[in-house]
Amino acid sequence: MRTTNPLEERVVALLEPDAEALGYRLVRVRLLGNRRKTLQIMAERKSDGDFNSGDCTKLARRANEALEAIEYDSLEVSSPGIDRPLMRIEDFVRFVGHTAKLETTAMLDGQKRFKGEIVAVDGDVVCLNTERGEAKIKFSALHDARLVLTDKLIEEDLRRAKAAERDFPPPLAGEVSPQATEGAADDFPLSHRAARADSSPARGGANKTKRKNT
Repeated sequence: MRTTNPLEERVVALLEPDAEALGYRLVRVRLLGNRRKTLQIMAERKSDGDFNSGDCTKLARRANEALEAIEYDSLEVSSPGIDRPLMRIEDFVRFVGHTAKLETTAMLDGQKRFKGEIVAVDGDVVCLNTERGEAKIKFSALHDARLVLTDKLIEEDLRRAKAAERDFPPPLAGEVSPQATEGAADDFPLSHRAARADSSPARGGANKTKRKNT
């Protein structure tokens, strides 16, 4: 996972083994604020890339246990959303054919910001088809990268959601879904929900106040 903040690297080192044991993949970790620090964690299920409110709550509980040595005041756990950040070279491989915005740490061919279709990944080099032609950018040169919300990306997310519905059809009247205990009742496409809206169960279950260590 791409991060240059030593505290964020420490969070990843402490939490990633537990997250993987629960079946989750950490997407991004950010520690924000000066006087009051907020720890933001984006994650997804390794099995299907989804992440519902039950997953948020489960990972938040584990994070509060695993990160006792980290000083923070509040915790936010969420899905990465459709227009997700691209934090690993594997993310670019996964989303070949989709449009992304990339920003480099230094000028590259007279520019630092690039937008175009991810056409290939060659080792640690991302190949992007932009309006100015093909751009080849080393993963290590990136400062920020994320997908662009497009019709193609939304359609793919809807197909994924429909496939999940076929695997886990809704219960008949009077029946209880086995997923209900995991908070999966609101497991609809990411394009149809605000992953970190204040009123959502996903955020409400994940936000916690933590006393700073002394």
